[in-house]
Amino acid sequence: MDEEALLTTARDAVGDSYAPYSEYQVGAALETNDGTVFTGCNVENANFSNSIHAEELALSKAVEAGHRSFERIAVSSDRRDGVTPCGMCRQSLAEFCDDDLRIICEGDGEPSVYTLGELIPNTISMEQLE
Repeated sequence: MDEEALLTTARDAVGDSYAPYSEYQVGAALETNDGTVFTGCNVENANFSNSIHAEELALSKAVEAGHRSFERIAVSSDRRDGVTPCGMCRQSLAEFCDDDLRIICEGDGEPSVYTLGELIPNTISMEQLE
């Protein structure tokens, strides 16, 4: 799948979002190394700390299906404001992805593309905890 198609898939996932509190809908599309794509959307909760982010949901679905290697992730919001994964989502991605994971973020113009290492250097890793 090319980057534009992956971004379109993330954009489509925005519509599945449940965001009655923030009214900020986010969708994500995570591509595995074998080309399988998993989507996620944000699911808010009244206490906020139990809310699920789109990137985390896509990652969880992929891991549940047995995937551990990822190529790239696309993220979009209903506002097309260039949203990037938050710090918590970046750390979750870092558990399974190398620094060169491509992160495609949709703004109102051309998409911005980052690597995970650019967005979150020096992550907490299993090696550090040993």
